[in-house]
Amino acid sequence: MKVLLLNGSANRIGNTFTALTEIANQLKKNGVEAEIMQLGNKPVRGCIACGQCREKGLGRCVFDDDICNTLVEKLNEADALVVGSPVYYGQPNGAVLAVLQRAFFSGAKVQNKPAAAVAICRRGGATAAFQTMNMIFEMTNMPVVTSQYWNIAYGRTPGEAAQDTEGMQTMRTLANNMAWLLKKIHTGGNPDYPEREEWNPMHFIR
Repeated sequence: MKVLLLNGSANRIGNTFTALTEIANQLKKNGVEAEIMQLGNKPVRGCIACGQCREKGLGRCVFDDDICNTLVEKLNEADALVVGSPVYYGQPNGAVLAVLQRAFFSGAKVQNKPAAAVAICRRGGATAAFQTMNMIFEMTNMPVVTSQYWNIAYGRTPGEAAQDTEGMQTMRTLANNMAWLLKKIHTGGNPDYPEREEWNPMHFIR
């Protein structure tokens, strides 16, 4: 069992990394492998709705000049996902949203994989950012893993979030819950996932 943790901060060892490291360490204590993937500070494309990924059946984004397709590959190999992001103006880092939208749309295999979001902020806006990140999981049949509180930690300077004792406990509880769910899924034989109806999209403009 392996959990991919996406560090959506351009700061490699900042507070988002601190929170994700707390989760990763607790996962390992539960016997679950964890990998932190750094989004980095290089440009990330937004989706241009060209549809080539699906028309050509690529299973990845047609643009291969940033981190998106690496994320697709890692998502396909992982059993669960945690996305962490700093809060910018009450929202996640725009690059996080851009890469997730492209990876999920272009063919990443995520259905039935547990997922969780983590928001890190100096003072406010964390709940809005947290909710925004969760929405993509809720649209793609990914069980959202909860904790004892919203998955939020506070800090400004790098590493300061470690002083948020409740925030770090929330991260550990999230990891424990993630490990518990993964073990339920992977050690109980057939997980008996819910039967999915065929998607029946509609448009409100006739």
